[in-house]
Amino acid sequence: MKFLLFNSDGSASGEKEVKSFPLFEGDKGVDALRQTIIAIHANQRQGNASTKLRSEVSGSGKKIHRQKGLGVGRAGDKRAIQRRGGGVIFGPRPRSYNQKLNKKIKRLALGRALFEQANSSRICLISEWTISEPKTKLFSVLLKTIAPESKKILIVSENFSTETSLAARNLSNAKMSTADNLAALDIVQADKIIFSEAGMDSIMSKFNKEKVV
Repeated sequence: MKFLLFNSDGSASGEKEVKSFPLFEGDKGVDALRQTIIAIHANQRQGNASTKLRSEVSGSGKKIHRQKGLGVGRAGDKRAIQRRGGGVIFGPRPRSYNQKLNKKIKRLALGRALFEQANSSRICLISEWTISEPKTKLFSVLLKTIAPESKKILIVSENFSTETSLAARNLSNAKMSTADNLAALDIVQADKIIFSEAGMDSIMSKFNKEKVV
């Protein structure tokens, strides 16, 4: 698959073909991508919602009134679940929402996400992420040159220099990710993904290893 290639200053440099880019037919990988996104969102939940049981509500355990003779319904203590201020039955309790996915599912989801974005022409390449000074303004100009209409840009490289990291960290419309930490959700959420050539090679090496195995 071919992608637009830009120089480090943002000028166009033609196209580059990535031969080992993942390709899919039909709906292969769609369900894996859905499962992965659901799992990522679930793993971000704190799971600390909690209600008090009858035994945890503060207050006296004394019976409200005597059992018989008043002509009213019999009642226990004020901590009963049917009374206002009492305990809660079957309410939320602290729990873990974590979902585990095996490596093959994650790899398949990552490949499908890349394939979908590539088909939408949302992926391009840059020779290298370099900047003369660690200034946000300079990096912002570079991104506007490459992707002038994009509101959510994903910047991917094998690793970033200190100057690049300092210049990009304050941009609200850009997110940085190394190739090793790239997730399917990051790819799906971006409307433009800019890989460095080294970053793309690093990602493609994952899929090449899978083919060898």
